Amino acid sequence: MLSLQSLGDHYHALVIGSSGALGQAFCDALRADPHCALVTELSRATTPHLDLENPSSIAEAAHELAGNAPYQLIVHAAGLLHRQGIQPEKSLAALEAEVLQAVFQVNTLGPALILRDFLPLLDSRGAMALLSAKVGSIGDNRLGGWYAYRASKAALNMLIKTAAIELARQRPQARLLSLHPGTVISSLSQPFRGAAAARPAEQAARELLGVIDRSVPADSGGFFSYNGERIEW
Repeated sequence: MLSLQSLGDHYHALVIGSSGALGQAFCDALRADPHCALVTELSRATTPHLDLENPSSIAEAAHELAGNAPYQLIVHAAGLLHRQGIQPEKSLAALEAEVLQAVFQVNTLGPALILRDFLPLLDSRGAMALLSAKVGSIGDNRLGGWYAYRASKAALNMLIKTAAIELARQRPQARLLSLHPGTVISSLSQPFRGAAAARPAEQAARELLGVIDRSVPADSGGFFSYNGERIEW
């Protein structure tokens, strides 16, 4: 059974993007933790709702949930790799402005506003983690392709790193992390090579929560894999 130790007894958790496979797995794992007193879900289907493609909904949701603050844990688990009309690009010739804008809105611009509006709700000794992706590592890019997704996640990492510097000045015991979940069984990974080796969302959620729990303030602003290894930028 999951039992997080770094967040204190009766901690409050908030999961943004709870309608996805990994988001729901986070919620289930946290509700099973005897130390967790409250799990709040946020997605396009909840009340209040949050839609990364509707910026005003982000600020409105944060305002409505402020009464339950501070949260000792905030996890952002939403993202966009593909959907109807959007597929990862294999070449520069495949780039389309509309696709770039849509992917950046969900993976970068929306999360930037998540940081703006929800980081103030974090406990002074709490942890906030946003899911990034190893393909967003510039140093680790050996295959190319996937322009919009790679670039949007690289930009997200910069936002997290920059926000962590500001957070350290205000709340030096808090943690802000960028996490790579690996390949998880979900609608996001299903169409792609490597999906056969994907891990169940329940396993991935437990691993990622373990990484958060073992982190310390000095790790804030870092980019970590689900196994706890630091990933190069």
